[in-house]
Amino acid sequence: MADGGDGTLDVLLAAHAEDARVTRHRVTGPAGTLITARLGWIGRDQAIVELAEASGLRRMGVKPLEALHATSRGSGELVRIAVEGGARRVIVGVGGSASTDGGAGLLQALGARVFTAGGEEIGPGGAGLEEATGLDLAGTRQFLAHCSIEVACDIRSPLLGPEGAAQMFSPQKGASAGDVVRLERALANFAALASGSERGYLSTLPGTGAAGGCGFGLALAGARLLNGAAVVCDLVGLDAALEGAAVAITGEGRLDSQTPTGKAPAEVAMRAQARGIPCIAIAGRVLDPLPGLFTSALSLTGLDPELDPTRHARVLLRRASQQAIRGMPGFDAS
Repeated sequence: MADGGDGTLDVLLAAHAEDARVTRHRVTGPAGTLITARLGWIGRDQAIVELAEASGLRRMGVKPLEALHATSRGSGELVRIAVEGGARRVIVGVGGSASTDGGAGLLQALGARVFTAGGEEIGPGGAGLEEATGLDLAGTRQFLAHCSIEVACDIRSPLLGPEGAAQMFSPQKGASAGDVVRLERALANFAALASGSERGYLSTLPGTGAAGGCGFGLALAGARLLNGAAVVCDLVGLDAALEGAAVAITGEGRLDSQTPTGKAPAEVAMRAQARGIPCIAIAGRVLDPLPGLFTSALSLTGLDPELDPTRHARVLLRRASQQAIRGMPGFDAS
């Protein structure tokens, strides 16, 4: 399973192994240097873009984090390559980004113009948005006119505000307190520029804050923002797998109050509940048990005081799974 963030590409390719392939392309990384990123294909006209492949924190390498200047351009370049390669449906998994540029870099790669008072294209990252005075999406919309783009969002945050792209998520991308203020102001400026179009209202919608605001940028281009976990569940055939199952086991790194807000374990649990199937969650840490979702929740932390979960995850996962199943009603220990 995945929810649109890191790993989504591999999950979807594995689920469609007989009809899937990968191509590799040189695109702009989040720090502005060229990197090699994967583009997934299912059949001849369906492409999968994992934003983290081109614009993710993991692609920063040993470079210091660049909260103000990291760009999403490479993800737009992957979308362009997909469309030019014949894709008529592009699924974009957004999550794990290094940038907070509102998707401006992504849009520029797809033909949009985001320009200054002097008519020049803005610089990379959220810092570039501070100088933006104009937005022209005609090139992007023309380019994508015959292609459907579905965005698998790993969060439901809006673009702005306390739960938005800058205030909630940019600190983990290296933003200082002052940087957060600048990025929030820059994103608000970008949203104001878009308010003159029929899509200007989108900044308030759930998912527009995903991937540093790339959800917003893609929505401006006409893409549909969807619950990432639900999209992945459908594409991997989870509903069919649950038929006849006795129990569902799911998990994530940390189980907390954010889990029900569109995360993969919550989607699995809801689909299991709909069929009367108990669902057990196993997580690295369980901060909130969430009994309304899960029959039980087990934490790898503390399962064995002599084993560090970050170093012995495989062993501890096996133990936790055994413990979970032994606790199920009707389990026969023999």
